[in-house]
Amino acid sequence: MTSQETQAFAKLYESSAKTVGLISDTHVPNRAKKIPERVFKVFDNVDFIVHAGDLVQLSVIEELEQLAPVLVVQGNMDGPEIRGKLPKLDSFKVFDWKIGVTHNPGTLFGIGKMREIAKTNCFDVLVYGHTHSSNIKWERNILFINPGSPTAPAPPFLAKPTVALLRVTKERITPEIVQI
Repeated sequence: MTSQETQAFAKLYESSAKTVGLISDTHVPNRAKKIPERVFKVFDNVDFIVHAGDLVQLSVIEELEQLAPVLVVQGNMDGPEIRGKLPKLDSFKVFDWKIGVTHNPGTLFGIGKMREIAKTNCFDVLVYGHTHSSNIKWERNILFINPGSPTAPAPPFLAKPTVALLRVTKERITPEIVQI
């Protein structure tokens, strides 16, 4: 982590409420030429952005970094250049909440693998992608959240493009799925 990123994380920890923008499965330029402009409006005042993989092109990170510091993990559709630079699993803290992010936590096999990842890593929140379908699930005191996809929602003709927001205070985390 660079000193700039460390300072950004410290900034996250200082004030009384933080907003984290969540995005996944952008697939730029394979499924969209660019990130939809509405994403930038929704993320305009966020303190931090988490991308849960399948960005496909590294320029996606640079675009999002114009708004806030970005934490990114690799996805299954990311090429070798991206996989070589990004982890499969990462995490950070906001106040005392530990937020983990991965692309594919085994959602197709049920929540068991997701529970295991969260428990093993002491995550309060697990952000994930891969399904292109937004989802918020609380289980016990752990939040599992998928922001969906702003460019290729699933199922294609039924779902709307989405991102998500986490509003974080010392006392609670409030998730929200936002249609774009």
